[in-house]
Amino acid sequence: MSANGEPSLTASVVGGSGFTGGELLRLLYQHPEFEVTQATSRSYANKTVGHQHPNLRGMDLRFSSPEDLESVDVLFAATPHGVSMEHIDEFQDAAGTVVDLSADFRLDTEEQYDEWYDGHDRPELLEKSEYALPELNRENLEGADLIASGGCNATATIMGLLPLFEQDVLSGDEQIVVDVKVGSSEGGAGGGEASSHPERSGVVRPYAPTGHRHEAEIQQFLGVDVSFTVHAVEMTRGASATCHVFPNGPVSKGDLWGAYRGAYEDEPFVELVAGGGGVYRYPEPKAVAGTNKAEVGFELDPANKRVVVFSAIDNMMKGSAGQAVHAANVALGLEETAGLDFAGLHPVGSP
Repeated sequence: MSANGEPSLTASVVGGSGFTGGELLRLLYQHPEFEVTQATSRSYANKTVGHQHPNLRGMDLRFSSPEDLESVDVLFAATPHGVSMEHIDEFQDAAGTVVDLSADFRLDTEEQYDEWYDGHDRPELLEKSEYALPELNRENLEGADLIASGGCNATATIMGLLPLFEQDVLSGDEQIVVDVKVGSSEGGAGGGEASSHPERSGVVRPYAPTGHRHEAEIQQFLGVDVSFTVHAVEMTRGASATCHVFPNGPVSKGDLWGAYRGAYEDEPFVELVAGGGGVYRYPEPKAVAGTNKAEVGFELDPANKRVVVFSAIDNMMKGSAGQAVHAANVALGLEETAGLDFAGLHPVGSP
C-alpha cells in the first residue's frame, strides 16, 4: 500500500463475466494492494460488473471490450483454453505480470499439449511460465512474469499427495488411485445441458472415468502416474479428492503425521484435518467454500496395506482465482495472505 494508504498496484481481469472472473474481481476489489481498473467481457461490454455478479453491485466498474486493453501492473486472464496463447503478446504488452487461469501455460512441453490438449501455438513460452501453486512452487514464483494457475482437480490431488513425496514416504512407483468429486461451477458459467439444475440435481455422475487432462499436471509435478477418475456431484463449489495409496513398504501413523506437518505446518492456507472429533472429521468442501484454504487429511488402513488421503478445496478459489491471487502476491513480493483472509461460513447451505 502506498504512503497515502491507497492501493499501490493496478490490475485487470480479462474474461471478467464468468464464475472465476467474478471470484477474481471479488478478491481484487477487497485486496489492499490492488486497484481494479478494467474488467473485460465481449458479451457484457458497457454493463456494470454488478449486472453479472450481484455480490459486486457496490463495485464502480463497467465491463469493457477485450480489444482495448489498458496498461496495468497485473493482468489476470480468466478465459477459455486457447484464448491466452492466442493473445499472450497483447496481454504481456499491457501488463508486467500475466496470470493465466486457463490450461494454456500449465505444462512444460509442446509434446504434453499434443498428448493432452490440441497442441500449442506458443511453445517457446512454456519454459518461461511458472505454476501458480505456492505450496509446490513458491521459490520459482518470486519475480515471475508469466504465471499459470493450476487445474482444480489437479490442485486438490497434488495438495493431498505432495507431502508423501516431499518427505520420502513414497518413492513414485506405488499404485495410486484417485477419485475426485467436483461441483457444477467447474463447468463455468456456460456449463451446458449437463450442468443445468434438472440434469445436475441429485447426481453422482462419472464424467471423466479415465484420461482427464488434469492427470498431466499430477504426472508433471509429482512424477507419478495415477489412476484418476472424476465425478460430478450436486454441489456448486468444491473439489474433494480421495486418494488410495498402496505403499511398497510399511507406513505408520507417525510417518504420516511427520510428513504432513513437515510439509504444511507453516503454510497459511492449509489445514490438517485427520480424524479428530466433531462432525467434520475429515476434509470437507463445505468447510472451505469461499476461501483459499485446502483441508488435507489421511487415514491408515493396515489390513489392506493402504493409506487413504483426503483433500478438499473450493474449486473456484484454491483451485482457480484464490490460487492466482496468492501466486501474484508471491510474485510481486506482497504479503502472501493479502486479500485472501476470508475464513468461510458455518453453518452454510450447499456450497
